[in-house]
Amino acid sequence: MTLYRRSMPMLLASLPLLLVALPAAHAQDTTTITGQAAFADYSQQKPGVLRKLTLADLPEPKEDESVDNGPSLSPRPDGAMPIAPAGFKVEEYASGFTEPRLIRTAPNGDLFLADSKAGTVRILRGVKADGKVATSADFATGLDHPFGISFYPAGENPKWVYVANTTSVVRFAYKNGDLKATGAPETIVPVLPGYAQLRGGGHWTRDVVFSKDGERMFVSVGSASNADDPDTHPDEFHRADVLEYTPQGKFVKIYAYGIRNCVGEAINPITGQLWCSVNERDRLGNNLVPDYITHIEEGGFYGWPWYYMGGHQDPRLVGTHPELKSKVLTPDVLVQPHMASLEMAFYEGHQFPASYTGNAFAAEHGSWNRKRRGGYEVIMVPMHNGHATGAYEDFLTGFVTPDGNVWGRPVGVTVAKDGSLFVSDDGSRIVWHVSYVGGKGSAKGE
Repeated sequence: MTLYRRSMPMLLASLPLLLVALPAAHAQDTTTITGQAAFADYSQQKPGVLRKLTLADLPEPKEDESVDNGPSLSPRPDGAMPIAPAGFKVEEYASGFTEPRLIRTAPNGDLFLADSKAGTVRILRGVKADGKVATSADFATGLDHPFGISFYPAGENPKWVYVANTTSVVRFAYKNGDLKATGAPETIVPVLPGYAQLRGGGHWTRDVVFSKDGERMFVSVGSASNADDPDTHPDEFHRADVLEYTPQGKFVKIYAYGIRNCVGEAINPITGQLWCSVNERDRLGNNLVPDYITHIEEGGFYGWPWYYMGGHQDPRLVGTHPELKSKVLTPDVLVQPHMASLEMAFYEGHQFPASYTGNAFAAEHGSWNRKRRGGYEVIMVPMHNGHATGAYEDFLTGFVTPDGNVWGRPVGVTVAKDGSLFVSDDGSRIVWHVSYVGGKGSAKGE
């Protein structure tokens, strides 16, 4: 199948620092760092700092800037804790995982965690007086790198738990309170593009969510490569897409395409739109290409691999698919290049201050293709009536030591039934609990 395109130079910018006012989405939203100063590394991250990148800020491609600067994980330093904004408390909730990845909250309040490398979906239930998990159980084992988890149908009494493996989607019969699957998994989507099509790597995470009306099942499938042309690389078939199925597993269509890796999906509770937290391509420079968080339009084209960010030509694919250039959609929120935006969740709780309601959170796993590392944090995305302002705010930082050693890598984020936040971290292999205590606790925990 032949899809996508782009050609033309790129908008450059060497703009000075600008501070612009935004409509108040949250008590701290008074000014936003813009222009070239909005590009930041781990040393500049601080809870409460807002940044806004635009197309005008993008540099020209600089392929010779490309570096392999992936982190070698360091042991968590004694006493090190993630840092949240003032008034928030961070606690270590659960540990002992192999690779804790995506995490979602069941209607009854249980936390379902994909321990991907272990092939397990875990349930975490309750909080003891010391802040630790009260009950931990294996809901399902023997899975193929499980990642996405979704409950169906919507409401207080789902009948199924859907799990997106790398090469399939399965579901388990479920009723509230189950700590262990009561039967074998039923295969709903028997084949997703995965290992068989990889020549030596590629994105293996698959997420699954349902439309607000429950009629559509969206499955995200990342690309097999950095920027291979699907016209000449058949292993990119049905990749870099969001695929639409019925809840019973019948393929309907490619819902949206040109999305290099929509790692985390979420349904906007106000607009009902599908949103994606996306990893963009590498090897075009320290500050290209920004990762992004955006609503997904049905039939929308987001550029990969021929174009990026609203129609900028990838210099490695010049002259291919010029007819697609005008179709490339610009994402809602540009975040730091290479910082690996993973799971996202909308905040519908009431435990945090009211100014957070309706905003989104996203886990930023951290860069490898950047000279000065970026990411390794959880960000907050201000929203107004279901629409993004284009800015994002550092919310949970501190996973990198001052000298650049990485000890934590956020992957998953979910809102608990009581409105607090849980964050999975596959660097320290810990699930963190973030709650608002006002003046009663410190930003780092007690």
